[in-house]
Amino acid sequence: MRLVLRTSATVLELDVRATRTRFTGRPVADAGRYEAVVDGAVVASGTAEAHGVVELDPVTGLGSRRPGPVATVRLGPLPTGEKDVEVWLPYGEITVLVALRADAPVAAASEQTHPRWVHHGSSISHGASATAPTGTWPVVAARAAGLDLVNLGLSGNALLDPFTARAIRDQPADVITLKLGINVANHDGFRRRTFAPAVDGFLDTVREGHPDTPVVVISPILCPMVEDRPGPTSIEPDSPGDAPSFRTAGRPEEVAEGKLSLAVMREVLAAVVARRRAAGDEALTYLDGRELFGEAEWDRMPMPDLLHPHDAGHRHMGERFAALLPGLAGLRR
Repeated sequence: MRLVLRTSATVLELDVRATRTRFTGRPVADAGRYEAVVDGAVVASGTAEAHGVVELDPVTGLGSRRPGPVATVRLGPLPTGEKDVEVWLPYGEITVLVALRADAPVAAASEQTHPRWVHHGSSISHGASATAPTGTWPVVAARAAGLDLVNLGLSGNALLDPFTARAIRDQPADVITLKLGINVANHDGFRRRTFAPAVDGFLDTVREGHPDTPVVVISPILCPMVEDRPGPTSIEPDSPGDAPSFRTAGRPEEVAEGKLSLAVMREVLAAVVARRRAAGDEALTYLDGRELFGEAEWDRMPMPDLLHPHDAGHRHMGERFAALLPGLAGLRR
């Protein structure tokens, strides 16, 4: 999420109510970063010092919320002169904007003409483990490719929910990307028999609103612990509180019983796309997620928690996807 405005101000102040997440027995999430971008460069950043907390039980999914006070985030100094400013909000905390102040008048930004990219994915798309909102791989890709990003990444919840398909259906879009699979493994949410029709149904709904829009289905990136065994996955209980890692409870032999490893999901996703293309949907394409982050990337940039890339991995994925997207979706850079 971002605010876009035009101003000659050199300082912006945002009064916000920020809410951060704590999983039961774990520390509160780190402060999210607010970033000001001018002419494509991050020129200032800040955080909300005070915050509320949502505490979640990762086992039951139940939680409680403690609201926090209003805090002021100061962004400056900004470059002098009239300019468009983008203020990127933290991806990992709830932000309620109470007020915005500036030391000069603020107006609507210049009209944008960039192609509109609607993306849906898991916590990796949401931004998990990136240290800043402009460092998440979809934002890196959008900035590199000159796209207007609408990121519908849902941490832990890219589960082919019908309401998500309807939200994408109803969004204006020049290109749509769907990064599917890892949360299905995390929740052990489907079997081989049910996964393919769920993907088909999701695509059917998206196509109701976008019959000819380029759609790219992206399979999971490399995740060794569930490549050849299914989920569910959970936080490793013996990992330290400030640096948790993940584990899977699935066993390789369960794949033969219909459970889904990432390898099986890639087969299913590729087959769904191939079948739909053969039936006439030539605007639908498939990308193996390992082209964004595979074995070579794992060797150079291992995931600290075994599930989410860190900054270098996000940057690599974004730059790689920006290079691939024009060929996949027929977009001109």
